[in-house]
Amino acid sequence: MTHANCPRCGGRLARDNDSGRCTPCQAAERDRLSAPPKVPAGFWEHEPVRLALMERHLGRVIRAYRCHPYHGRVALPQSVVAGWLGITQAQLSRVENGPPLVHLDRLAHWAQLLRVPAEHLWFRLPGQPCWTATSLIPDGTDRAYGEDLPTEQGGRAAVAVSVEEASSQGGGATDRRRFNVLAALTGLAASGHTYLLAGPAEMPRTIGMEQVQLASSLVDDLRRADAVAGADLLCDVAIQVQTRLSTWAARASYSREVGDALQSALADLSIEAAWLAIDAERRSEARPYLNEAITRARIADDPRVEVRALTHLSLLIRESQPGESLHCAEAALRVSAGWATPRLTTLLHLRRAHAYAVLRDASGFSREMTKARRELDRGTHEDDQGFVHFVNHQELIGIEGLSYLALDRPERAVQSLRAITDNPSPGHRRNQVYYAVRLSEAAYRQGDVNEAARIALDVLPAVRQINSQRVSQHLAQVRGSLATPRQATTTTRQFVDAYDQAVSL
Repeated sequence: MTHANCPRCGGRLARDNDSGRCTPCQAAERDRLSAPPKVPAGFWEHEPVRLALMERHLGRVIRAYRCHPYHGRVALPQSVVAGWLGITQAQLSRVENGPPLVHLDRLAHWAQLLRVPAEHLWFRLPGQPCWTATSLIPDGTDRAYGEDLPTEQGGRAAVAVSVEEASSQGGGATDRRRFNVLAALTGLAASGHTYLLAGPAEMPRTIGMEQVQLASSLVDDLRRADAVAGADLLCDVAIQVQTRLSTWAARASYSREVGDALQSALADLSIEAAWLAIDAERRSEARPYLNEAITRARIADDPRVEVRALTHLSLLIRESQPGESLHCAEAALRVSAGWATPRLTTLLHLRRAHAYAVLRDASGFSREMTKARRELDRGTHEDDQGFVHFVNHQELIGIEGLSYLALDRPERAVQSLRAITDNPSPGHRRNQVYYAVRLSEAAYRQGDVNEAARIALDVLPAVRQINSQRVSQHLAQVRGSLATPRQATTTTRQFVDAYDQAVSL
């Protein structure tokens, strides 16, 4: 044996020490079965780990982590690391050697368990705001000349510059500056909402109808900003505004009439915050706001806001809790009986149809789709609420396509979703992009990998521009499916390369 240093602490090893660790580090190693060790910052600069992180493949990152010299001359067993992650050794082997993981919740959970620094990751950890300037700017555009772009793109570029400048500030000023930038984007200051940018002590002690009307206009402000910046950026500012208003309402004084109107306004704002969380794929954060909205709407005796909250709740949980999703849509139908417009009733039947499909109840799905078509054929109504403006024949066909995917009938899903992409509906670009991505998924599940890759390649630029994590996650799943060696063709390689290049920018 020759003298060597302990790879963990750097201490000198005895000549007869063949374990690769000094005695104190061996003692610390006894706890490794329960949790990963706290590794030094330089751990993540080790070449195999760094390359695995650059490849954006968490399975390879885990393998490089196990084999790191920090752990000694013998790599950590898969069974030990699998125990940390809550999976079996066989599952970990598939994770390390299979396609990249695309499920954001699992990526974030495992990265936090292993204490991977956020700056090395290619995705956002929970609670960490995502302020990416380059994702808002079209390729080849100089940020300094954003004003020369068309209106929507110029707005994106200008906001990108402001957000980047805000991110350069340190400490608590960063969050405040970011909030102010996005608040300006939503038009809060210009619309008279400057009190929302003040500290709690500076907010008025009484609330009048004028403040309630300003709070009500926030929903329209957020919707307009959503069309420019996307939910990924707006979600945080919507949540912060809703929190500030709720705190203010709890401390301020107001009359009974103002109180009812204020409860309705706060409920409506909670629904908008929940929707942005859904579109940003932060679903766990959305439900508390929808529950709050239902409570406030009932306090204010405002059935229209309650129905809107129930409709969004049905959407939120239709994949995870389809039975409860059915009940939410049914409750909305009962509450809206007597005043619901055809488009609202159509939307509620579509919610139920999709939930039945997730439950693999084909007859229930067909029954609700028939009702939805009948209601939509009755025409629109002048009293339509703003949140149902997107309900049309193409939306009906889109939900039909998604339902066929849930029923494992990809060939029917392709027929429905292709009808939408071949005849796009003006004014609903985000839905068009979403359905195009799902068409790619349906084509892959049908077995046509080249067509799936072609569709995904065509829609990739649009996905980057709309800044919807919900849509991006579905495209990431398509990429994961097409990246396996078994699916390798010229077209699939073109899409995978283009996707990886776009994500790395």
